[in-house]
Amino acid sequence: MSDVELVLRSTRVITPEGTRAASVAVAGGKIRAVLAHDAEVPAGARIEDFGDDVLLPGLVDTHVHVNDPGRTEWEGFWTATRAAAAGGITTLIDMPLNSLPPTTTVDNLRTKKDVARSKAHIDVGFWGGALPDNVKDLRPLHDAGVFGFKAFLSPSGVDEFPELDQEQLAQSLAEIAGFGGLLIVHAEDPHHLAAAPQKGGGKYADFLASRPRDAEDTAIENLIAQAKRLNARVHVLHLSSSDALPLIAAAKAEGVRLTVETCPHYLTLTAEEVPDGASEFKCCPPIREAANQDLLWQALADGTIDCVVTDHSPSTADLKTDDFATAWGGISGLQLSLSAVWTEARARGYSLEDVVRWMSTRTAELVGLGDRKGAIEAGHDADFAVLAPDETFTVDPAALQHRNRVTAYAGKTLSGVVKSTWLRGTRIVADGEFGEPTGHLLTRHP
Repeated sequence: MSDVELVLRSTRVITPEGTRAASVAVAGGKIRAVLAHDAEVPAGARIEDFGDDVLLPGLVDTHVHVNDPGRTEWEGFWTATRAAAAGGITTLIDMPLNSLPPTTTVDNLRTKKDVARSKAHIDVGFWGGALPDNVKDLRPLHDAGVFGFKAFLSPSGVDEFPELDQEQLAQSLAEIAGFGGLLIVHAEDPHHLAAAPQKGGGKYADFLASRPRDAEDTAIENLIAQAKRLNARVHVLHLSSSDALPLIAAAKAEGVRLTVETCPHYLTLTAEEVPDGASEFKCCPPIREAANQDLLWQALADGTIDCVVTDHSPSTADLKTDDFATAWGGISGLQLSLSAVWTEARARGYSLEDVVRWMSTRTAELVGLGDRKGAIEAGHDADFAVLAPDETFTVDPAALQHRNRVTAYAGKTLSGVVKSTWLRGTRIVADGEFGEPTGHLLTRHP
C-alpha cells in the first residue's frame, strides 16, 4: 500500500457487496483497495472523510446529446460535462446526431474528438450512427472505437440523420452482428405515428395522442424479431410505453440479446401534471400517465428494464415554443438526474444501491466498461460522487450548468445533494466550484 496517495472515508460506501462503512484507497487514479472504515492511513496519503455522506461510484450516462460541433448554441462539451459533473456523472457516451457533422464516418468521429478533447470535464465516449447509406462505414467506426450504433425507425427531427426502414434495419443489423457490435434503437413505428391524430397546438393531451404507445410497441416487436433472426445484440432506447414490457420480458426469457433503458423524466414526471403549452416537458416518446409510470418502476425492479439514462437533449430556449407540434422535443436532465431518480425511488421504497445499479453499474456494463467503471472495487477507476441523500433543494434554472437553462424540473423540490464529484482520484467539482477539464476520451475495448 506504499503507492496509495488518497483515502476516501465514509460511514456509507456503496460497494458491490452492499453499503458499509469503509475507507477507499486510491493510487494512480485507480481504486487500490476497499478497507475497513478505521483502517490505518498509509504514510504520505491524504485523507478525505465524508462522515455520513454517501460515497458512490460516479454515474455512467450512456445517452447524452452534446450537439458539439455544429449546434453548439444548443449545448457543448464544456457545458454538458460541467452539468454532468455537478450531478455526480463521471462518464457519458455522446449520441451521434444533432452535431454537425453527425458521427457516421471515421472522419466525422475524428472531428468530434478534436472538439471534445480539451473541453471534457468528465470521461467521454462516442456512439456511431447507422443511416440508410452508411453500412460501409459501420465496421470502420467500430474499429475506431465507437461503443455501438444508433438508429431511428421514425424521423429523427434532423435531416442529416434519416431513419431506417425495416429492410435497411435488417442490412445494418446484419453488418453490426457480423462484427459483434451493438445497435441501439429509437423504437417508434412511423406508420403508427402517421395514423395518429396530429392536431398541433398547446394541449399536452393532443401531443400525447400523437405519439401513441402502439408506435413503441410495434417497433419493439419488429426489432426483437430482427434481433432473434440474426442473433444480434440490440438495445431499446428511452422506453416510455409500459405496454411493451410483456414483449420485452418474453424476449429476454427466450434468450434474445436485448437490453432496455428508461429515463428520469418517465420515472418522475407524469402526463397529468404537464401544463398546456409547457413544451419543456416535450420529448419523444412522450411522458405518459401515472399508471404507466408505476409499471415502469416495477419493470426496473424485476430487471425487465436494465438501466436509467438521461437522454439529455437540449436546444435553445426559442425552440421550446408553446406549440407541442413544432417545439423541439428533448429534456435536459444531466445535472438533476441522480437527485430526481433518488427522490422518486426512495418514496417507492427503493434504495440508493438500486439507483447505483440502474444508473452506474448496468450502464457501464452496457457499453463494455464494467471492468473499470460503475463500481467501488479494487482495479476500477477512482470515479466517485459524494451524496447527502437526505438534504433537499429546490430546482432553480439559474443554478444549472448546461448551456440553455430550460428544465422540466424547475421549482421542484428534490432529495439528494451532490457535494463533490471525483474523476480518477481528483476532485473535479465541490460545492459548485469546478476544476479544469481533465476528462479522457474513451474508446470501446477491443
